[in-house]
Amino acid sequence: MLERLHEQSLLLILFGLAALSMLLPASHALIIGDLVVARSFFYTSGLALALLVLIGLARGPRGARSHRGDLGALMALLSTFVLLPVLLAIPFYDALRTTTFLNAYFEMVSSLTTTGATLFDPARLPPSLHLWRAQVGWMGGLLIWVAAAAIMAPLSLGGFEVTAAVSHNVGTTRLDRFLRAGAVRRVQTSALRLGPVYAGLTAALWLLLILGGDEPLVALCHAMSTLATSGISPIGGIQYANSGIGGEMVIFLFLLFALSRITFASDTAVARHGFWKDPEFRIGLAIVVAVPTLMFLRHWLAALEVSADGDATIGFRALWGGLFTVLSFLTTTGFESADWDAAQRMSGLHTPGMILMGLAMVGGGVATTAGGVKLLRVFALYLAGLREMERLVHPHSVAGSGSRTSRIRRHGAFQAWISFMLFAMTLAAATAILAGLGTSFENSMLLSTAALSTTGPLISLAAETPVDLITLDPWSKGVLCAVMVLGRLELLAIIALLNRNLWRD
Repeated sequence: MLERLHEQSLLLILFGLAALSMLLPASHALIIGDLVVARSFFYTSGLALALLVLIGLARGPRGARSHRGDLGALMALLSTFVLLPVLLAIPFYDALRTTTFLNAYFEMVSSLTTTGATLFDPARLPPSLHLWRAQVGWMGGLLIWVAAAAIMAPLSLGGFEVTAAVSHNVGTTRLDRFLRAGAVRRVQTSALRLGPVYAGLTAALWLLLILGGDEPLVALCHAMSTLATSGISPIGGIQYANSGIGGEMVIFLFLLFALSRITFASDTAVARHGFWKDPEFRIGLAIVVAVPTLMFLRHWLAALEVSADGDATIGFRALWGGLFTVLSFLTTTGFESADWDAAQRMSGLHTPGMILMGLAMVGGGVATTAGGVKLLRVFALYLAGLREMERLVHPHSVAGSGSRTSRIRRHGAFQAWISFMLFAMTLAAATAILAGLGTSFENSMLLSTAALSTTGPLISLAAETPVDLITLDPWSKGVLCAVMVLGRLELLAIIALLNRNLWRD
């Protein structure tokens, strides 16, 4: 059976898994008595599986041979984020029945890319559709976990280009054998290795949130959204959850998995060094501590001179609200703490949305579910900048860092700068296009940042007046869908697909 799967294209396998996954919301809708939603998911699943089986039989083993290359797998990944939401949107559209198919497609692209931007008020969607949105986001997060090691790493894309020169010299026999395997076999191996870890962490967080007082469906959706960093919530955000600050503390711990791949796997050369020596994790923690601390101290010192009554409790909640929200947006999850308002008032800042946008653009770790520029690229640019400042003071000095750091500083900084410039150019182009379609410049910048960094909650939290996405014209929604896919895969990967020399090699 597994050998037959190896002979099929990766895109066909992913479509089949997506069709099978529709049975979960169908079962949930059947249990709660929502037969209309249950029929929509069950019928779509059955028809899709039957059609995919017929396509697989018609293609046979020969049709997959041309898709086993790494670039073929990358093309299949791009096609998945573009075409798979069409299938995912069919039961959503049929079950809701009060929206357009374009809106349903937008919702599924947003979920699959772990962006989490939504067109609908939570009260408008049935419980099973909330489960479907969170489940699609969860599956998109798992896909990124698996694709990072199986597809991106062999092509030195998605952040791996920063350490390409380093990983070339530190590979192990087991890792080299894994990279030489076919793309479908690598995806299967990575899925079997990472899938239980991903599902186990989700189940653990789900149980902890239930123990904290959340309803089972709310706890499951928040657990899925935390591991996938999608920020999807059936109640409009975790600040409305019954688990309160205890639930936020538990989610805070699980968000740390989005700072570095080394926190949950060592299946790539980027994760071959010690946990506490990992630069991504250390930079991420430094940002999480520094930003809310500065916000806290800005107003706390002045508040001490006025009154000391109750300031300790208010100050602690304000500090916690800053810590949680900063980590949430740094990992491009977008959950807002219930105490974020207190943190804003304590800081006295009138534009906290700019801070959240900056955190989202920095992003989380390489090969995690987080989006943004990525912490490893920031680290490479930091090393290069530090070295240049040293040369200004001592022009003839020789860097005394290790060979690994030296390679990242030379080769990695150049690659990181290219990625950063492509990110900035894409952001500028998306902003200009949206503005040309009639959206205000401020909202265009906000929408482009949220879509490119895959941080959908930015749209409502970083604006003085939240943007109502459902009022956008169809062309603007299409542009946002394209930007979300670009943010998930990055423009460098798309450029690689357009390079004829790479296909020829």
